[in-house]
Amino acid sequence: MKGNRSIGCSVTECRFHAKSEPLCSLENIQVAKKVPDTATSERDTECATFEKE
Repeated sequence: MKGNRSIGCSVTECRFHAKSEPLCSLENIQVAKKVPDTATSERDTECATFEKE
């Protein structure tokens, strides 16, 4: 898969990981909050576009 140089990704278990380099192969992704309140750190967010390979 061709990687999108604008979206870095190290989650190799994702269906959309570029495999040949640490990039996502999608044109865009959806980032979501994992907490109901205000996100205050990276841990409070996630890639909502993730799909297990």
